[in-house]
Amino acid sequence: MKQPLTIDFVSDIACPWCAIGLSSLQLALTRLGDSVDAQIAVHPFELNPRMGPDGEAIVDYLGKKYGRTPAQIAETQAMIRERGASVGFAFGPRTRVYNTFDAHRLLHWAGIKGSQLPLKLALLQAYHSAGKDPSNQDVLVEAAQSVGLDAAEARDVLTSGAYGDEVRAEEQNNQQMGIQSVPAIIFNRRYLVTGGQPVEEFVKVIEQVLADA
Repeated sequence: MKQPLTIDFVSDIACPWCAIGLSSLQLALTRLGDSVDAQIAVHPFELNPRMGPDGEAIVDYLGKKYGRTPAQIAETQAMIRERGASVGFAFGPRTRVYNTFDAHRLLHWAGIKGSQLPLKLALLQAYHSAGKDPSNQDVLVEAAQSVGLDAAEARDVLTSGAYGDEVRAEEQNNQQMGIQSVPAIIFNRRYLVTGGQPVEEFVKVIEQVLADA
């Protein structure tokens, strides 16, 4: 008999560890098979809320934010590509960092339409694999259309500014819960796991959550 499991996945499109974490989580759920009936909801978090419309070179951005040299950044990106490959996510050459607020607004709308997780995966791939600009409305509409959402309706959401208040409120709620880094994964509204954990770790956590339930 399948046990129900709610998973709240707080993340940002711009976060490579979120792509790794989501891929790893999905592999863990596949490994658990018929023992669990998981419902994943994604929630907004902005790593770069003040990022301008043109974005910023990733070397400049990470250099200023973390004090890393170009060599250190290249080393980290190589490690991220390796971790991604281990869970089936292919990272391409990411050269710029962008604002993701519009992407979060579109994800909120996709949640109402029942296609939130597929759109999240499409946006992660558009940015991290294909190097596309997730602040560009054409890129966002293309991603929405690729998962079966209506392109014209998606563009209306983006041009109208719809769901901006809802995204801001949810971001504020996440901050009040103490979430300061992503990915942050909450199981059954009680158990918090952070970071792009290995598949085995997610399996272990889920088994414990189900046992406690």
